[in-house]
Amino acid sequence: MSHPVVVRGPLGRGSTATPASWKERLEALRYLPALFRLIWRTHRGYTSAIVVLRGVRSVVPIATFWVGKLILDAVIAAKAGHGTLTQIWRYLALELLIVLSGEILARASSLVESLLGDLFSNAMSVELMEHAAKLDLAQFEDPDFYDHLERARRQTVGRIALLSLLLSMAQDGLTLVTLAAALIAYNPWLLLLLGLAVIPSFLGETHFASLGYSLLFRWTPERRQLDNLRYVGASDKTGKEVQMFDLAPWLTERYRVLAQRFYEENRSLSLRRGIVGALLSILGTVGYYAAYIVILLRAVRGDITIGTLTFLAASFGRGRDVIQGTLLNASSVFEQALYLRDLFVFLDMQPTIHSSPNARPVPMPIETGFVFENVGFRYPGSERWAVRNVNLGLRPGERVALVGENGAGKTTITKLLARLYDPTEGRITLDGIDLREYDLASLRKAIGVIFQDFVRYDMRFDENIGVGEIESVRAELEKKNGTPAAITTAAENSLASSLLPRFSNGYQQMLGRRFDDGVDLSGGEWQKIALARAYIRDAQVLILDEPTAALDARAEYEVFLRFAELVAGRMAILISHRFSTVRMADRIIVLRHGKVEEQGSHEELLTRKGLYEELFTMQAAGYR
Repeated sequence: MSHPVVVRGPLGRGSTATPASWKERLEALRYLPALFRLIWRTHRGYTSAIVVLRGVRSVVPIATFWVGKLILDAVIAAKAGHGTLTQIWRYLALELLIVLSGEILARASSLVESLLGDLFSNAMSVELMEHAAKLDLAQFEDPDFYDHLERARRQTVGRIALLSLLLSMAQDGLTLVTLAAALIAYNPWLLLLLGLAVIPSFLGETHFASLGYSLLFRWTPERRQLDNLRYVGASDKTGKEVQMFDLAPWLTERYRVLAQRFYEENRSLSLRRGIVGALLSILGTVGYYAAYIVILLRAVRGDITIGTLTFLAASFGRGRDVIQGTLLNASSVFEQALYLRDLFVFLDMQPTIHSSPNARPVPMPIETGFVFENVGFRYPGSERWAVRNVNLGLRPGERVALVGENGAGKTTITKLLARLYDPTEGRITLDGIDLREYDLASLRKAIGVIFQDFVRYDMRFDENIGVGEIESVRAELEKKNGTPAAITTAAENSLASSLLPRFSNGYQQMLGRRFDDGVDLSGGEWQKIALARAYIRDAQVLILDEPTAALDARAEYEVFLRFAELVAGRMAILISHRFSTVRMADRIIVLRHGKVEEQGSHEELLTRKGLYEELFTMQAAGYR
């Protein structure tokens, strides 16, 4: 009986669906060749060794059973005076050699598969990171994307098990061929009876494997919630508020309730799977003993020798195990292929923002600057326009400030400028050419940007600055025999170097509390490091989004004196709510509800008595 489940993703977001059909399972198998290519690419030597070892191991069972038959017949012959003890010892030595060889081959196979599994897991983790870095920023803001990413991440460790599963099936298949040949030679009906005995168990396992996949697929968002609750409940980033607001009981209860719901649903499925599996396995056992009775009757009638009886009984028993194992493995392969589909669905995702063929590099230097022509943009899934009908120009060497209330579209404009998003309507040009015609890497190389929500890396002090221009300083950072001059210069320009007296390890000081000897910093201190990331880039355009929000008044004054010097001759875009900061700009652009309300110098805007003057007056009143 099918149990309907709700799934999201490839099977339809939020739709009710029965467990994967046979058609869907078969279609999922098309990803197996791609998996083989990935594994082969990971390490050809290990992959080849696994195939050879499995192939040799496949003939060990039939060889062991046949030599056992020879030993038993030789013992009976010797007892009757028709054989010698020497022949028995030879057969026994041969069987011991075969068994020991099988053990060694099994150990070697397990070792190689373990090593290949580690390499494959590492390689897939790297590939996932590299692929995720190519995707659009908009995709990272979509919950469905995180469901795909979560399922893909879970596949990096377990997918090598699918290779072992398939190789086990191939090995068992070769073993079964040798066993089947022996059974057919004595009684063809034995093989047919054997197959019929294990098919019910195979169908049952396949059905419940599909139900298990559907359960995990459907619970992907909730499992992400569980991971998030674990992080929020026990993290240095959230620890202060968790303790001050006494959030632990609330967080743990939410986790307990959600985890219990998953446990109960999984328990129900596991119980049904166990009961049905036990009933179906009884059929297999009955079939096995029915065939065993046939063999015993032939032995009693003298149609076969005692050695042959033992050989057939052992072959039939092993054949039953092999067929049952192969069918169950086949069921697992169908299930694993469904999970494998999740991995390749993620890897098949393509960015919409990319360089066009024959894309041109950003000119050095920029001549006329950027122009927004009736630009409008809506974030994916939103009906609200973040910006609309924006027309403005940004000229080389000009310092421009973007001002407006929260949600006015200031940060959105800078993201469009860096092509983190493309406009929904209108276009942006650079030196008269559509921004989409330029090479994406070249464009972003030309822009130095620090966003308001910059990242605080749990890394060394020099690495926290170096990430702003990692390719140029990477080699020197890895050598650890000195600090690159570009990093020390950027630290001095941003005043981050003022933190050095606190650091016992200088530029090699670990920051953050996650690792040993880490030093935590205040928001203003982190902001100086973020500024250093912008200054380290030899960029033609510098974008600073609330660069002094966490600085005290003296530090802000010092930073902006330095900022005025450093941006000379470069295009600079500044976003700030502090009018003491934005008044230094050559031109101030005031935004309201995603549209340009007014623009001009500080003095010009004050005389117009518009939105800028209103906001400036309100802020100034707070200092009186």
